[in-house]
Amino acid sequence: MQIMKKTRVLLAVGLVLGFTFPANRSVPAADQASATGKIRVLLVTGGHAFEREPFLAMFNSFTNVTFQYVEHPKAHDLFAPEAASRYDILVLYDMWKTIDDAVRTNFVNLLKRGKGLVVLHHAIANYNDWDQYAGIIGAKYYLKAQTVNGVEKARSQFKHDVVFTVRICDPSHPITRGLKDFEIHDETYNLFDVDPGVKPLLTTEAPTSGKIIGWAKEYGKSRVAYIQLGHDHLAYENPNYRQLVQQAICWAAEKQ
Repeated sequence: MQIMKKTRVLLAVGLVLGFTFPANRSVPAADQASATGKIRVLLVTGGHAFEREPFLAMFNSFTNVTFQYVEHPKAHDLFAPEAASRYDILVLYDMWKTIDDAVRTNFVNLLKRGKGLVVLHHAIANYNDWDQYAGIIGAKYYLKAQTVNGVEKARSQFKHDVVFTVRICDPSHPITRGLKDFEIHDETYNLFDVDPGVKPLLTTEAPTSGKIIGWAKEYGKSRVAYIQLGHDHLAYENPNYRQLVQQAICWAAEKQ
C-alpha cells in the first residue's frame, strides 16, 4: 500500500510539472517506438477541463500508437526542432490562449517539414488572436464577437449533452473508411467558420451545431485533420469516435 501511495504521488507531481506519464502505460523511447512501427504521438492538453483518465484510456487502446502526453505550459517547449524529432505527429486537445513569436515559428516549421496534425474538439479555439492558426486547421471559433473583413461575427456557441447523428459524407476517405452514420452523445459547436477549401468528412443536421464537423486538409507538407467531437467519456467510449481518432492519426502520419 505504501508503494502504491508513493506511485500516485509521483504521478500527480509529474502531471502538474508537465512530465509525460500516459495512463497505465510507459512511453517507449523514440528509437524503441520507431522499431516497433508504432506511430509516435505528441498529445497536448491544457487550458480546458476534461476527463483525463477515460481520455487517456482511449489513446492507450490504440495498438498502433504510442504517445507522449504533455500539458501546457510545458507543451510549447516540445515544438522546438530538437524535441520534435521524437514524435511523428501532433494531436491537440488543448485550448491555450497565448503563443509567442518563437513558438509560432517552431509550430509552422513543423508543418512545413511534414509533421502531421490532428486537432480535436475544443482545440479549434486555440490561439484565438493568431489568425494563422485558423488557416492551419481550417476553421475559426470566435471566443468573442468581432468584425472580420467588415463582417460582424457573433461569439461562437456550444451546447452540452446533445444526442445527435453524425453523417459520414465521404466513406472512402482513410479517416472515415469502414464507418457508417452513427449517433453520439456529445457537445456541439455552432457559429464557427470553416474554410471552404477543406475536405468535408463529417456533417450533422443538429440545430445546435455547425453543419461540417470533421474535415481533412493540408498545410505546408503536412496532413491536417479536425474532428469536432470529443467532449467527455460518452464520446471517448463511443467506438465510432475511437475509430475516427485512430484513423485520423494514421492518415496524418501517412500510415494509410
